[in-house]
Amino acid sequence: SFRSLTSFDLRVTLRLEQLNHYPDFNNYLIFVLTKLKSEDEPTRSLSGLILKNNVKAHYQNFPNGVSDFIKSECLQNIGDSSPLIRATVGILITTIASKGELQNWPELLPKLCLLLDSEDYNTCEGAFGALQKICEDSAEVLDSDMLDRPLNVMIPKFLQFFKHSSPKIRSHAIACVNQFIISRTQALMLHIDGFIENLFALATDEEPEVRKNVCRALVMLLEVRMDRLLPHMHNIIEYMLQRTQDQDENVALEACEFWLTLAEQPVCKDVLCNHLSKLTPVLVNGMKYSEIDIILLKGDVEEDDEAIPDNEQDIRPRFHRSRTVAQQHEGDRDGIEEDDDEDDDLEDDDTISDWNLRKCSAAALDVLANVFRDDLLLPILPLLKELLFHPEWVIKESGILVLGAIAEGCMQGMITYLPELIPHLVQCLSDKKALVRSITCWTLSRYAHWVVSQPPDTYLKPLMTELLKRILDSNKRVQEAACSAFATLEEEACTELVPYLAYILDTLVFAFSKYQHKNLLILYDAIGTLADSVGHHLNKPEYIQMLMPPLIAKWNQLKDEDKDLFPLLECLSSVATALQSGFLPYCEPVYQRCVNLVQKTLAQTMSQPDQYEAPDKDFMIVALDLLSGLAEGLGGNIEQLVARSNILTLMYQCMQDKMPEVRQSSFALLGDLTKACFLHVKPCIADFMPILGTNLNPELISVCNNATWAIGEISIQMGAEMQPYVGMVLHQLVEIINRPNTPKTLLENTAITIGRLGYVCPQEVAPMLQQFIRPWCTSLRNIRDNEEKDSAFRGICTMISVNPGGVVQDFIFFCDAVASWVNPKDDLRDMFGKIFHGFKNQVGEENWGRFSGQFPLPLKERLAAFYGV
Repeated sequence: SFRSLTSFDLRVTLRLEQLNHYPDFNNYLIFVLTKLKSEDEPTRSLSGLILKNNVKAHYQNFPNGVSDFIKSECLQNIGDSSPLIRATVGILITTIASKGELQNWPELLPKLCLLLDSEDYNTCEGAFGALQKICEDSAEVLDSDMLDRPLNVMIPKFLQFFKHSSPKIRSHAIACVNQFIISRTQALMLHIDGFIENLFALATDEEPEVRKNVCRALVMLLEVRMDRLLPHMHNIIEYMLQRTQDQDENVALEACEFWLTLAEQPVCKDVLCNHLSKLTPVLVNGMKYSEIDIILLKGDVEEDDEAIPDNEQDIRPRFHRSRTVAQQHEGDRDGIEEDDDEDDDLEDDDTISDWNLRKCSAAALDVLANVFRDDLLLPILPLLKELLFHPEWVIKESGILVLGAIAEGCMQGMITYLPELIPHLVQCLSDKKALVRSITCWTLSRYAHWVVSQPPDTYLKPLMTELLKRILDSNKRVQEAACSAFATLEEEACTELVPYLAYILDTLVFAFSKYQHKNLLILYDAIGTLADSVGHHLNKPEYIQMLMPPLIAKWNQLKDEDKDLFPLLECLSSVATALQSGFLPYCEPVYQRCVNLVQKTLAQTMSQPDQYEAPDKDFMIVALDLLSGLAEGLGGNIEQLVARSNILTLMYQCMQDKMPEVRQSSFALLGDLTKACFLHVKPCIADFMPILGTNLNPELISVCNNATWAIGEISIQMGAEMQPYVGMVLHQLVEIINRPNTPKTLLENTAITIGRLGYVCPQEVAPMLQQFIRPWCTSLRNIRDNEEKDSAFRGICTMISVNPGGVVQDFIFFCDAVASWVNPKDDLRDMFGKIFHGFKNQVGEENWGRFSGQFPLPLKERLAAFYGV
């Protein structure tokens, strides 16, 4: 974590900056590092690290003599008797090398390779240490024509050292070669069999570092050269089973990655099925907290830590996901988009290094459950029975984690057991150990989908009641887990929660006064998700009275430069959209502040265009997104606020910002304001349209998507006056709809916008009908009946009447798209009918019969029933 620069640090830094103006300063630093043996090693090493930073920052300004002197000193002292000094010299060498100096230092690699053969251990180890760093930092350059392919010599050389008597050297040798596996470097591929043979020879090396590098190599080879490993797969799996249980946790962790990687390979099922009964207990065993974890997490201490303020460094930065406009599909529940968020990832143990054996084992079990599905239950159920009811809390806790890890893959097979397991888990929510309570929250959230599918009184109500108690737990880790789990439950349950709203809000509002900094940020998310899930049901005076005062109090407390505004703004955006007119009493200060945030950020960008510290544009992006939420929630009521502000001028600047996310959010806002109060947008259309046209670049999917959607909304409002602007956008839109591999959301929005342009300017768009009708029909057949689909289909019908020839070759696609309507409005249904009958009369009864004979039966029946054809 960052220490703030004390005045002492600042003095030193300034002094170093001044010293850099003396040409001899760097000579002096290398002298201290390599020659001044009277000084202690840490001081000499520090001198080398200061020199390394100078090389990074100013190397191109070093006088020739100085850089040559540094290079020769490095090579002469790579074998220093002190490991610390050797390592520092190695870091210095690789820093010079990565400054593009590998080309200008032709003797470096040959010299280091030569030193590998030295009788002196220090020299050999120092040279290898430097080579390992160069291989890590400059792998691409080493494998290019720039240097005459040195790897052809180096890789065979490294392979000779796999059998060296010193474990440190063996470890360096593997680490060097490992850098070239993923890139499938030719020089290594030529020696692949020798490499693999040597790895097998070192499999049981007594040095953990060597075993770790062997495991790492095998994991990478799995992705790159499965063909070479397959013949030995049985033995490799047996070996990795042992290594996953290695006494050294670093080795075990590297080995455990093997199962994660294997699960992604098509052969996984075949090669692993006979080992499942052995592998499952090993992974399950790895999921227990280690003794060190428990000490770090204070797992054995009853910790009521809710009153202790958070350590600011433990709060991870949050990133705002800019707004993207998308269509609703058949089968979406209540129009909430299924975001594949990583929210339900294996819970975080913030105080332990992020990735450890427990997490890796759990992740491996999760992916393997997705590969083997219910076949995994055979080995795992007996283990689960034993773990879940175990008297020792550490073992019981690991069982609950196992149950959560297999939830996604084994859901079908687990359904039989859930009626007895869910009540058991709900009981575990009040376990006396905080770590048991917190993991239980996570595991229950993984089964939320099933809970919601059952009668609410059976499981949903008891689960919700207990989870809400845990949101008010006295332990911060439990609060956090409960809040996240509750957000997942909200997404699954949606309007099922409406009867309990008062009770839920009561808890969430009470948590406001209770939570420390970090958990407040998660609480905002739970409130925002609640608003997204229950929508307008939240718009009741008594709910608004509970919810808004604490939110607005926080809002007034936070300064404009406080990053906590992000999650609060996101939360308010969801709340405003849900409350609609209920948000009116609060909208003016919120609107004003958002406009100010945008203005402030733009002003900073203008005043310091290319400074190191670019202003944080996230403030502007989040503010634009909240303005979109306000426009969507308040509709026409926002008109007065827009009239009294300069938001359109600011948007004009945002739409031309260098940063794609800023443009993305400004186009979303443009679309929302177009719907809410076009009166104020219309005077700017002549300025906005050319910018929208230049942003129809499908390389930036979300920018392109929002620009496309905004053009569609503008067309509907402009009507025939859209005519001068069609040419600016139509060709790009037709190109996008015909592009292979275009994401679904972008295709749908493009099709709707083309339809809307054709609706208001049929003469301009209809001539191109033949170029887009087929992809147009296929991309709109799966979206729900709604206003946007309605206007797009009116457009296509109008264009067909102008240019019937354009649809002839693809008429079957049109029939299929029309059949996707469940309930078209009467006049739209008449338009469809006219086209069908017109087409039928044109080709004659006999030809129509032959044509409709190729329809799938459901399509035939639907068209006959609805349109009599």
